[in-house]
Amino acid sequence: MTLIDEPTAFTTHRVANQPPPLAGFDPLACDPALGAALTRYAVGDLTALALEAGSAEAREHGRLANEHPPVLRTHDRYGNRVDEVDFHPSWHWLMSRAIDHGLHAAPWSLGPGAHLRRAAGFYLWSQVEAGHGCPISMTYSAVPALRYAPGLAGEYEPKLAASAYEFGLRPPHEKSALLAGMSMTEKQGGSDVRANTTTAEPLADGTYRLVGHKWFTSAPMNDLFLTLAQAPGGLSCFLVPRVLPDGTRNEIRLQRLKDKLGNKSNASAEIEYAGALGHLIGEEGRGVRCIIEMVSMTRLDCVLGSAANVRIALSEAAHHVRHRSAFGHRLADQPLMQNVVADLALESEAATTLAMRLAAAVEQGENDLLRLALPAAKYYVCKRAPAVVAEALECLGGNGYVEESGMPRLYREAPLSSIWEGSGNVTALDLLRALEKQPSTLDAVLAELEAASGGHADYDAALRTLRGELAAPAPERARGLAELLSLTLQASLLLRYAPSHVAEAFAATRLGAAGRTFGATSIPGARALLDRIAPMR
Repeated sequence: MTLIDEPTAFTTHRVANQPPPLAGFDPLACDPALGAALTRYAVGDLTALALEAGSAEAREHGRLANEHPPVLRTHDRYGNRVDEVDFHPSWHWLMSRAIDHGLHAAPWSLGPGAHLRRAAGFYLWSQVEAGHGCPISMTYSAVPALRYAPGLAGEYEPKLAASAYEFGLRPPHEKSALLAGMSMTEKQGGSDVRANTTTAEPLADGTYRLVGHKWFTSAPMNDLFLTLAQAPGGLSCFLVPRVLPDGTRNEIRLQRLKDKLGNKSNASAEIEYAGALGHLIGEEGRGVRCIIEMVSMTRLDCVLGSAANVRIALSEAAHHVRHRSAFGHRLADQPLMQNVVADLALESEAATTLAMRLAAAVEQGENDLLRLALPAAKYYVCKRAPAVVAEALECLGGNGYVEESGMPRLYREAPLSSIWEGSGNVTALDLLRALEKQPSTLDAVLAELEAASGGHADYDAALRTLRGELAAPAPERARGLAELLSLTLQASLLLRYAPSHVAEAFAATRLGAAGRTFGATSIPGARALLDRIAPMR
């Protein structure tokens, strides 16, 4: 007689003490910071989007899009130049769903609250897969820059906002929906775009002929690109279509795709303009003024994307420790692990709350606040992401270091937002420039911070220090100032809107005598913080 528990031939063990897959969960239900922001700003219901983002189908498409990166085809079989990029079907699925949810340029054609709703949706959907967020973000961000040329905006904006995904190179007038990109940096300049050497020669019909190179152009299969080139009147902004009205390819040559650390699903190319035709946006010599409108919006998405990456890494860690046991106890019941995950939860809650406050400022036109708060948040939240994701990865132990866990993908993605749209030094110095050129920005940010004055002793002390630094900012302290401003903004928001135990723990650990690594400082109510953010799966 064979016993039920008797191993069959070649069976060596039973799989046990492994967490179930984190799929089919609701990323909104376990994110109290986002839920509170949706209520506070009257954003509306995002349950359907959240459930799709947490579904097994979406998470599998995210995995596949990352594992099957795009492939460049410069020529067809006959030797004709085609400059096309082939993507995996999962990329197209992700793009289509993002556009169906209105995460691209749709808010510019909708009523009040649309930008906030889009920001929250972008944050949730970015947790599925970050790479495809780049063309979605650039399409959203192109609209305010395009409006410096009302004629072009009237022609193209409705199609950028259309709720359809039409992949493929065809003349813009033949498509019902378009995607936009940005093409700025060059080999010799990087963030210093005034060093660009690409030239723009005016033609008799009012267009310009562009000749030069671009070192980094993401999503090269998009339909339209905002680019910078040197016109007779100085550095100027141009709209460059991939396909001309007669159906011929514009002279944009894709030289190669970048082999990047992460962001694998998204194609980033080196390109050459070999006489490409472009349309002037705004005035000659005012290109930076135009393109900065696009950069500001993409910087907001960098903050949202970093907060999203932190949040999904936290979800993976919290899920793991609730289901995994070691040394006779569940990890979630062990005080030191509770402290680590609680510390990560504080970081996530603060990042999400600040990101949504910035989105509200965009919605409400609080430009003075944004001029200081946005570069500070872009600097600090994006810089914190790699450290947070690394610690979350370690919560899974060796399993977290293995590609199948998904954590290495999150880790490789983490540094990106800190680099794109202005690396750390650039964004920190932007803060100083705003203080110098627009003193009214100081009043706006101090008013925001004073709203929490008296809420915590460590916060009040940090605010006094910040006031002193803002009164006489020094270039060598630009990073420290950006960090302190971001931390006080986060603490201010948590003191006003988060439960007291969350706000007090954040103020004490980030503004008081904090440890240098996550979990090194004792977090009051650590278990409650862990339960507050763990996915219910």
